[in-house]
Amino acid sequence: MPGYDFPQDLLDAQAALDEVQAERDLFAQSLPWSSVEPLPGWKADKHLHSDYQPERGDSPGYTPEQVERVTGYRARVLELTIVVITHPYWETLSGPDRVQARTALKHAHDATGSEA
Repeated sequence: MPGYDFPQDLLDAQAALDEVQAERDLFAQSLPWSSVEPLPGWKADKHLHSDYQPERGDSPGYTPEQVERVTGYRARVLELTIVVITHPYWETLSGPDRVQARTALKHAHDATGSEA
């Protein structure tokens, strides 16, 4: 894949998007399974070829603070996604080059400065 000369503001927006998504994903691991509303637990039938029987305990649902934080993450991810996908840089490329560049941008933080 060829190297791309991404503008710094585009690199910064992608890095911020990656960071917010990572924070959101980490926070999501601490949330109740049922999402916003409290739900009773459940127990499914055993799997056909094993003794595994999936089940979940009761879920209290999200607290107002958790709802607010999730809503904030969603808004920030949307805001940064719009910045990245509508950046004027993309107009300088077309077809497969644009697709490859978008993929490269997602991994630019993995590369050294000369490869980004």
